[in-house]
Amino acid sequence: MLTVTDVRLTPVLVADPPLLNAQGLHQPYTPRLIIEVETEDGTVGAGETYGDGRYLELARPLAAKLVGRAVGDLNGLFTLADGIGVDAHRVDTAVDGGGLRGAQTADKLRLSVVSGFEVACLDALGKALGLPVHALLGGKVRDSVEYSGYLFYKYAAHPRGTAAEEDGWGPALDPDGIVAQARAFAERYGFRSFKLKGGVFPPEEEAAAIRALAAAFPGAPLRLDPNGAWSVETSVKVADGLADVLEYLEDPALGTAAMAGVAARTSVPLATNMCVTTFEEIPEAFARRAVRVVLSDHHYWGGLRRTRELAAVCRTFGVDVSMHSNTHLGISLAAMTHVAATVPGLRHACDTHYPWQSEDVLTERPRFERGRVTVGDAPGLGVEIDRDRLDALHRRWLDEDFAALRDRDDAAAMRRAKPEWVTPSVPRW
Repeated sequence: MLTVTDVRLTPVLVADPPLLNAQGLHQPYTPRLIIEVETEDGTVGAGETYGDGRYLELARPLAAKLVGRAVGDLNGLFTLADGIGVDAHRVDTAVDGGGLRGAQTADKLRLSVVSGFEVACLDALGKALGLPVHALLGGKVRDSVEYSGYLFYKYAAHPRGTAAEEDGWGPALDPDGIVAQARAFAERYGFRSFKLKGGVFPPEEEAAAIRALAAAFPGAPLRLDPNGAWSVETSVKVADGLADVLEYLEDPALGTAAMAGVAARTSVPLATNMCVTTFEEIPEAFARRAVRVVLSDHHYWGGLRRTRELAAVCRTFGVDVSMHSNTHLGISLAAMTHVAATVPGLRHACDTHYPWQSEDVLTERPRFERGRVTVGDAPGLGVEIDRDRLDALHRRWLDEDFAALRDRDDAAAMRRAKPEWVTPSVPRW
């Protein structure tokens, strides 16, 4: 088995549009971490995960420990990570203001770091063996993976003084704006289903946007995600009012108990990326029938192989699985596509932020055709890093003028637009 001889960690800042959510506003630049694992024969594998300081603090000692170990010792990554302490001041037990995934813990932070290393090792192993990553996961069961158009309420531009680039999408602050955004997504990428990030405006306004989408795209699967901003009563009212057009309602209320209360009173399937993000959270949620769709995310769950383990558990209990997304680059999209290609019974299109990202570190951007990404058979992930692009985004991260953006904080970004902004307590409505 090939031995790891070097691990390179490159934090970057990537342009992000002014997208709104329950916590606030996306920063003009968001941090990501690019991980490169090199083996003794010169093969290099790439991975990607969150780039905030708390992730970097864990990634650096893990990178040092990995040198000299077999690139295929993927189970050993977890043992290595378990031995790394987490600064208690870096763990936010409230809802994660960037990922909107529910409360953080030290273990969740470790899994998010391990995920990037696992993908890099799988990429390197696949290249060395001449096999695509999906073959290392047992083989693909589909030749392409469907993704959903991820719609956001958004400002026309970031607040003045943030030095952000123009995104070209324009504003979307009402149903007409959301429909126009969806039409642009359908024209450019061929998306056939749509998800609206909610929790921004009063529920009746967001319900009106879903109704407008249903009129503009008859029969298209539609989802709404308020990120736990609603009470149980509000969640039931909105769910029942949109029951004829919603594919599912994602995390309308915060926490398993509240989700179970909603699920007991509506026929609309509930999905989650907030109350089930670790295996330890599964028993209560499934026993209480709180969710019918778990939105997996290999960054959260510890990598691609654990994502497959999650899918197997969900199948056992008759719960559907699909895929969550946060701001990400093409390395993560390739990893998402490879693992999604191996999951049987994937009935819901996966989420992706990728169309919103105007910048990447790859020589060639992955392409969407008819809302789908083709599952490649090239060795590894089938992507290559462009050194010049990577260096440019890393130089931005190094620039002290951008130092405040090295940790994502949607509430702080919102205060640039609205100085009086305070992250709302939940339920907000």
